[in-house]
Amino acid sequence: MPRVLENRCAIVTGASQGLGFEIARQYIEAGAHILVCARSADSLDAAHRRLLGFAGPGQSVLAQVADISNAQDVGALVGRALQEFGRLEVLVNNAGVATPAGAVEDVDWHVWLRALEINLLGAVLLSRAVLPHFKRAGHGKIIQLSGGGATSPLPMLSAYATSKAAVVRFMETLAEETRSHRIDVNCIAPGALNTRLLDQFIAAGPEQIGAEFHARAVRQKEQGGAPLGQGAALAVFLGSAASDGITGKLISAVWDPWTQLPEHREDLRRTDVYTLRRIVPQDRDLSWGHSD
Repeated sequence: MPRVLENRCAIVTGASQGLGFEIARQYIEAGAHILVCARSADSLDAAHRRLLGFAGPGQSVLAQVADISNAQDVGALVGRALQEFGRLEVLVNNAGVATPAGAVEDVDWHVWLRALEINLLGAVLLSRAVLPHFKRAGHGKIIQLSGGGATSPLPMLSAYATSKAAVVRFMETLAEETRSHRIDVNCIAPGALNTRLLDQFIAAGPEQIGAEFHARAVRQKEQGGAPLGQGAALAVFLGSAASDGITGKLISAVWDPWTQLPEHREDLRRTDVYTLRRIVPQDRDLSWGHSD
């Protein structure tokens, strides 16, 4: 892999397995120094040992147990990165959960809130923690993993869908707040992945997540889903200098020509391409709905 992240320092959350682990691996192979985190000490320790095998001489690969929804853990995580690396260029917000599954009036309210604490508020906490350092440096990259819940309804998975849509709008807003500081803030839709989240959907059963969604999840499991490497490669691109000036976008790792985006910086800057926006009748060639 080209070392497009040579000597860049990054935090990757939720990196003990699945897409987070693959992002961490590709960041190492691209030359970055990284600090990875997860909530489970055992799984993080195992992942850390594997990741060390990809590091070259003098390359730092650190790990720290952290709950990203806990402000103290977040402060300690960012503080450790700055203490060990002396600087920080990239934050990859990957950690997330898909539970609870079921009708909104039936699921445990505390579990529903917990999903928002991790998927949305955790991303906000981490972004707040790194922004002062990025602003002082005059540059920085925040990369947020989103997903299908951001762009379409997901019946029986209301907490997941709500948090994923909300975090995209937060990142769009943050991109505008930080544009003058040369901080790029973008979201990734990695595609339908065969990870532990998919296993959770299947295990929940059609009664909890709906027959149609469950059948789609089973088909995806059988057919393999989108490669983890595509989402990770997009995370590398967005963490590199090649993506400088591209900000406030939700980019699909599978469907969008993201390797060509540097050629279209001006179009991306002046339009709402790759953003969440309201659809009006005229967007669907309907004649009604005009306001004269």
